[in-house]
Amino acid sequence: MSIRITGIGSFIPNMKRKNSDFLKHEFLNDDGSGFPHGNEVTIEKFKAITGIEERRYLEEELSTSDMATVAAQKAIEDAKIDPETLDYLIIAHNYGDVKHGSIQSDTVPSIATRVKHNLRIKNPKCVAYDVLFGCPGWIEAVIQAQAFMRCGMAKKCLVVGAEALSRVVDKYDRDSMIFSDGAGATVLEVTDEEGGILAHESATYAYQDAHHIYFGKSNRPEEQDDTRYIKMNGRKIYEFALSQVPQAMKTCLDKSGKTIDDVKKIFIHQANEKMDDAIVARFYKLHKKPVPPRITPMTIHELGNSSVATVPTLLDLVVRGEIKDQEVKKGDVVILASVGAGMNVNSIIYQY
Repeated sequence: MSIRITGIGSFIPNMKRKNSDFLKHEFLNDDGSGFPHGNEVTIEKFKAITGIEERRYLEEELSTSDMATVAAQKAIEDAKIDPETLDYLIIAHNYGDVKHGSIQSDTVPSIATRVKHNLRIKNPKCVAYDVLFGCPGWIEAVIQAQAFMRCGMAKKCLVVGAEALSRVVDKYDRDSMIFSDGAGATVLEVTDEEGGILAHESATYAYQDAHHIYFGKSNRPEEQDDTRYIKMNGRKIYEFALSQVPQAMKTCLDKSGKTIDDVKKIFIHQANEKMDDAIVARFYKLHKKPVPPRITPMTIHELGNSSVATVPTLLDLVVRGEIKDQEVKKGDVVILASVGAGMNVNSIIYQY
């Protein structure tokens, strides 16, 4: 028995926001003070570190559950299954449905319930629920789904990662340029084929690292309302990721029975190009190996950081041949890995 991805799909919003669109923004430090240089310098430094040139924002009339529904429908169609046969529908997100112009997140009913309703699934035995696990949420939801399947509680599961971060950013915070919107989905099924999910690793480091990503006030002191926005301590996150993610990937690979030479692709959370490159370099350093060329597909340059959606969206684009010089073939061993709020870390070894 193996647990395999039999269908995949994504939703990438059409609305592009280039770095140049931020030239007239008023960026402020955490204490409300201004920067000693113009936005041209801020944006240049931002691009050099993150690699981001543009990002995608959700259309005003849509919400997180709408994106999740579209991605889910594509995955169902790709798997060629009847959605009524799904045992679980798991949605990873962090901020719920936030309507354009609203300051309130709507999570009742759950995003998973909304998506099940939108898909018009009548079967009450298709259990729908949400996962809040920071940016690693989609990978964690896949880990949960395969656990249900291995113990005989399910045969088919739909797992979606969706987020509209543009609705929860502080426009006075330069970190707002990192975030974007999107959704990715996969259908998982029990099959008799070899491969599929070979191993997983997951951990939460809450003792000292719980609050590196949090909700906080606007950087503009004159903003007197009680609205809170996504905030992060970038340096702490960078240090944490480099210390924990490579080892989690190595532990996962060791458990899978595969070797570093078997790995053909690493699908890592698109958080920050410099950080992702450093994580992969350190992972290979643990094996005393150089980083192979084109081992790490990247979408962050054009799509930004869409949190839980980055890994499934990236996977979908590569599987469908939409990223130049990137592909996965039958038998390829790949690593899925992520890090995010919690602080949470996880990884999966998967064989196509």
